[in-house]
Amino acid sequence: MSRLEQTILKNLIYNEVYTRKVLPFIRSDYFSDDAEKNVFKEVFDFVNKYKNLPTHEALVINFTESKSLTESEVKTAIDILNEVHDDKDPSEQQWLVEHTEKFCQDKAIYNAIMESVGILDDKSGKKAKGEIPKLLSDALGVSFDNSVGHDYLNDYDDRYDFYHRVESRIRFDLDLFNKITKGGFPIKTLNIALAGTGVGKSLFMCHCAASSISQGHNVLYITMEMAEEKIAERIDANLMNIDLNELQTISKSEYERKFEILKSKTHGKLIIKEYPTAAAHAGHFRSLLNELKLKKNFTPDIVFIDYLNICCSARIKMGGSVNTYSYIKSIAEELRGLAVEFNVPVVSATQTTRSGFTSTDVGLEDTSESFGLPATADFMFALISTEELEQLNQMMVKQLKNRYGDPNVYKRFVIGVDRSKMRLYDAEQSAQNDIIDSGQEIEDKPLNTFGNRERRLNNKFDSFKV
Repeated sequence: MSRLEQTILKNLIYNEVYTRKVLPFIRSDYFSDDAEKNVFKEVFDFVNKYKNLPTHEALVINFTESKSLTESEVKTAIDILNEVHDDKDPSEQQWLVEHTEKFCQDKAIYNAIMESVGILDDKSGKKAKGEIPKLLSDALGVSFDNSVGHDYLNDYDDRYDFYHRVESRIRFDLDLFNKITKGGFPIKTLNIALAGTGVGKSLFMCHCAASSISQGHNVLYITMEMAEEKIAERIDANLMNIDLNELQTISKSEYERKFEILKSKTHGKLIIKEYPTAAAHAGHFRSLLNELKLKKNFTPDIVFIDYLNICCSARIKMGGSVNTYSYIKSIAEELRGLAVEFNVPVVSATQTTRSGFTSTDVGLEDTSESFGLPATADFMFALISTEELEQLNQMMVKQLKNRYGDPNVYKRFVIGVDRSKMRLYDAEQSAQNDIIDSGQEIEDKPLNTFGNRERRLNNKFDSFKV
């Protein structure tokens, strides 16, 4: 028995504070031999049954009366109990908790690797190889949760600091998006763009990815709709400020010259990873994030997933008994969980329904396949196009849900679009004049003017395309 394992077993028996903190996270198979496992199981079962620590005498009696252990196993277990009983010197609490957490993490990873090897060697096919990524991701996710919650009456100082803390955010390079989000995408959030085919879901995400790396942020872009090279092409056009068509005709020397200039101005890193459509879920993304950290020392500040509807769920297998509401909601919950786990904003997109595609206005009810998606998202907005807006190189944005601010302020607004260069930009203020619920100060306008603006708005957006 290692010294650390002996210390863990000793404190599990004699240190109540330690035991209540770490016992839920320790498993019997983390210990080296069967005797240690038996001692741990006895302690675990005793605490769960009696809600208290066992005494040395109680454990000895339980082992003596055991019907499931051999005489030799009982003797070895009692020897371990006597050994830890003779060493009651208390360990430094924080040190012990940290080393116990590391012990659990190392053992979990080792056990997962060994189990994965067993699955690979299993010729019978009883164990599916598809279980291996989950085994490894679960092992890598082992950690102690030391928080016991927020004490409302006693933690008011922390609460005040929270109110006045500048929250870490990934800023937009679009003024009105920064205004409605109070400074950009917050960490640990799920953000969704709702749009129809060809309106600009991928364009929006590519632009935001390009903007993020220009600001010095590390970006992970996961694509399941387009090839890695096509996403890179769009970001090339955006950051180099050249037409997509020009990328097909530009000389290699000129391309290299432009790219070297780009590299000198861009301080963030971008990783683009392609998965087959409907073949990847949050478990795959978790493994990718862990692998990038280990192999490339790359930790993203923001993650783009293009797009949510063509992900699959790690928890639910799509089939005849599963409705789309539950399935899409499950995907959304898993992606939001990923955002929380890795301390990043996750940005994705979803399709409109068929009726939403031709609607003169777009609401949360127009979310394709599941209303469970907007229920889970922190920020959701529609990208809307009309023939008139297309001619003006513009796109309308409508807030659908906003946990960062008031969704009725700048509820609708217009942004500029340069599709040839895959870029978005702030539209002139005059472009917002016909948007009656944009958050502009309209209360000073005469009533007849307000009515005229409403009529102009209705006429202008008779043929919404989302």
